[in-house]
Amino acid sequence: MYAILDIETTGGKFNEEGITEIAIYKFDGHTIVDQFISLVNPEKEIQEFVVKLTGINNKMLRNAPKFHEVAKRIIEITSDCVIVAHNSSFDYRILRTEYNRLGYNYERNTLCTVALSKKLILDQPSYSLGKLCRGLGIPVADRHRANGDAMATVKLFKLLIEKDINKSIIQQTIKYSDNRTNKLKVRSILDNLPENEGIYYVHNENGKVIFIGRGKNIKLEVNKLFLKDTRRIQKIKDKLDAVSFEETGNQLFTRLKYYTELDKIKPKYNIIRKRKNASKDFNSDHFIIIDKGRIPEENAVILIEHNTVIGFAYTNLAHQENKLEILKNILTPIQNNTLAKAIIKNYIDNYKVEKIIRYELENNL
Repeated sequence: MYAILDIETTGGKFNEEGITEIAIYKFDGHTIVDQFISLVNPEKEIQEFVVKLTGINNKMLRNAPKFHEVAKRIIEITSDCVIVAHNSSFDYRILRTEYNRLGYNYERNTLCTVALSKKLILDQPSYSLGKLCRGLGIPVADRHRANGDAMATVKLFKLLIEKDINKSIIQQTIKYSDNRTNKLKVRSILDNLPENEGIYYVHNENGKVIFIGRGKNIKLEVNKLFLKDTRRIQKIKDKLDAVSFEETGNQLFTRLKYYTELDKIKPKYNIIRKRKNASKDFNSDHFIIIDKGRIPEENAVILIEHNTVIGFAYTNLAHQENKLEILKNILTPIQNNTLAKAIIKNYIDNYKVEKIIRYELENNL
């Protein structure tokens, strides 16, 4: 049994929103067997942009029931049901927040028709409810009102059930209230991560990097990410499909790779603060920085020429470092030299590396 719903809210700060309207259709997989539709007095002001979007204003809600007056009915109609919504993480969070305010732990399994549509209806230009329904020829009345959007979700869900020929994708997409699916995914991800220094990349289901993190212990840092519960981190966790990593071996390479990757990839959920560029040149025009590598027999090397960062590499043979022509062949070039220079100069001005070798450019080391 499914409880297909849509909620309109006041807008505002995360976890401080109030419900202004709710519509729930109890659906047995074939027909609607019960329904509940009501305006709700949120006992707080509605954001102006929300008023313009939904048409719901505080005057309309003055005599509407408060949430505690409809809470029992919502519990009854959703009992033993999977909550279905378009972006279910939002609607379910709003419901849980309201019940938490009443001191009640509201838990249901959930199913998101956005995630389900991406698996069963491929290559759509947009998976927003309005555009998706338009593309599928599903009529939508009263857009951005709970009843209209909930009914559109019912029609979309019917189509998705028909498209799930083997009846397995829907079951695989359900998020269980005991978090069993996420726990298994988290355990699998953590089991494959090293306890070494480096950076990690969070990918969405399309493989796109949406967040980059770093630390002395990659596994520990990813685990910390899973334990956080801010609005931004919750979005990362909702979209997370896989985590890849790159060991760096030392703090200088961690910083260098982290900031240059942020600059190159610009992940959606990283907060990227502008760094100050190096105001002065290095103390020498030409030199090599050598620090510890990822394994004991390896070195991490950065080559500087003409006060410019040429590139970096990992070496495990002395002649790779002693012959410039060989070293240059194995270097990974730097795209944003100004950024790299600032990172490296700041680091070597404040921290120790294993070795810095200065040389004249015309001579090999």
